[in-house]
Amino acid sequence: MIENIVADLPSIDMLPKVTTMQVLPSLTLSILLLFIGKGLTVRIATLRRYSIPEPVVGGVLCAAVVCALYYGMGMKVHFELGARDIFLLYFFAALGLNSNIASLKKGGWKLVVLLALAGFYIVFQNLVGMGLAGAFGMDPKAGLMVGSISLTGGIGTTIAWTPHFVEELGIVNAGELGLASNMVGMIAACVVGGPIAGWLIKRYPVMPSVDAELEVGTLYGDESRSTLDYTGVLLALFWLNIALMLGQGISYLISEAGLLLPEFVGALVAGILLRLLGDLFAPNGGRMWKLDTMQPGIALISDISLGLFLVMALMGLQLWVLEPLLGFISVAMLVQITLVVLFSMFVVFKAMGSDYEAVVVSSAFGGIALGSTATAMANMTAVTREYGAAPRAFVIVPLVCGFFIDIANAVIVGVMAG
Repeated sequence: MIENIVADLPSIDMLPKVTTMQVLPSLTLSILLLFIGKGLTVRIATLRRYSIPEPVVGGVLCAAVVCALYYGMGMKVHFELGARDIFLLYFFAALGLNSNIASLKKGGWKLVVLLALAGFYIVFQNLVGMGLAGAFGMDPKAGLMVGSISLTGGIGTTIAWTPHFVEELGIVNAGELGLASNMVGMIAACVVGGPIAGWLIKRYPVMPSVDAELEVGTLYGDESRSTLDYTGVLLALFWLNIALMLGQGISYLISEAGLLLPEFVGALVAGILLRLLGDLFAPNGGRMWKLDTMQPGIALISDISLGLFLVMALMGLQLWVLEPLLGFISVAMLVQITLVVLFSMFVVFKAMGSDYEAVVVSSAFGGIALGSTATAMANMTAVTREYGAAPRAFVIVPLVCGFFIDIANAVIVGVMAG
């Protein structure tokens, strides 16, 4: 019997060769891919027309090459992406430091409306996933893994819920199903945002509410629009690091309260608190709080951090894991993506006020419902770079994505998976 078992095992020659790229080469490659994405976007009009984010172009190109190496040469390329998460934390800390409570109050009702829309869509998304799973002869609860767990929740939520589905519900391939759905959803979320915004702007006569300026969420272009100096960049790094350290404490308190939220929530909240305290106690600036001086530095660090995070997230995708679940995943994701696009264009846009800010929020809703907060922000960044700034959208969307929606998702999934 032992001989038969051994005979059935794959030989060493049949196993894929694993090539690992260490941290520094992986980081360097991600920078190169960001340059490649920028170059291709400049040269290919279709990418600009549909506001495809530059990091997505480079990251997806790398993922496709890695997938071709796997199937063509039996080579499995693994990137050490330990620096990826710190870039995400810097980005959200920068968003918090750039937040303006007065702007948030002006758009307060929109925050409530977007939260209600996202909460409703979580339930709808899960019902669709459960229905499709039942139609394929699977446990309907497995459909939650192609619903809000992997799509609205993202990788962290998928990993967190996998043990419950495997051990308590007996759905043995729940982890693979969720990770595969998240991969497809992340790529789709990056692609649909620009076309949604372009279609809405073409159909409705909407214009930006303010002139485009250098701010967090608006890519720092080649042209010189604000002055970067040594003091400003150094202050930006100092307060971003303070926000990250404070965010670690906030994340610890959140976890101690029994809530499972992404780590970047702590960084975002910390940045908002620091900005609020700075505006209260140093409204006219000071030696350590020169907001006007350091804002260009914050914007530059924010845009670089978002770009590198998104490139790293996409270049690390292992597309071949989709193969065993290709049939179900293809149908489920086609349905989910189509529904998100229709919901964004015909419901989100109208509910958010039918103005330019609503266009930008609609472009981000694909990231909210299909990918992650980072993809939502990347979609808005690409759209606002093309058409103009949308300051309230850059406050409302990360708050809904990064904080409220994760709480709502955890509660809804807990009820539906119980």
